[in-house]
Amino acid sequence: MENALGLSGGQELLMTITIAITMLGLIGLALALFMEKRWKLTYNIEYLFIAGLLVMAYYGDWASTSIYKAYQEDLRVTEAVSGKFVEDAERDKKFDRILTVVTFQWGFVFITEDDEISRNAAVVKPGERVLFKIVTNDVIHGFNIPVARITAEIDPGDVRELWIRAPDTPGKYLIQCVNYCGVGHAQMKAWLVVLNKDGEVPTAVLKNGENSDGA
Repeated sequence: MENALGLSGGQELLMTITIAITMLGLIGLALALFMEKRWKLTYNIEYLFIAGLLVMAYYGDWASTSIYKAYQEDLRVTEAVSGKFVEDAERDKKFDRILTVVTFQWGFVFITEDDEISRNAAVVKPGERVLFKIVTNDVIHGFNIPVARITAEIDPGDVRELWIRAPDTPGKYLIQCVNYCGVGHAQMKAWLVVLNKDGEVPTAVLKNGENSDGA
């Protein structure tokens, strides 16, 4: 999700511009209806309006492309993190962290064993064995962590368990739904946030959402 960690993106700006243009258009229409003397737009104003629309279209395409590339960057990592489904024989093994994951249209909620809740960000330490207990409260969802090379499908009413070893490199790694779950499916993304050696969220993640290795 574009602002999974509170990072703002281009959607708010484009919506603000769209609303502003709509309001200006309504005001212009009202003036045209009630003004005694009609006036005609000059070609310069028309050119300026067209140029503004082209800039908006270009910005929208650039912003969406940048977000898409950022989401997909971790798919190209060369070193995979171990991860697999939890078998019955493994249930008694020790995990460093257990997270309950609630999937819904269209996002993720992560709940720790201490009942601390984080929306769209699973915070872990480097190298931890992390067990995810995944449920859905509406429709079928997918749970995919590309860096761990693992995917699960969750049906309503079921609990799906899987574990991974967290990456050793601090930063953020994509979590996404890979089962179409409605109109907001494309934005159903979250982050696996790996803390640094001081147990803090890496500064690069908070500032610009970049991975510590530049991804």
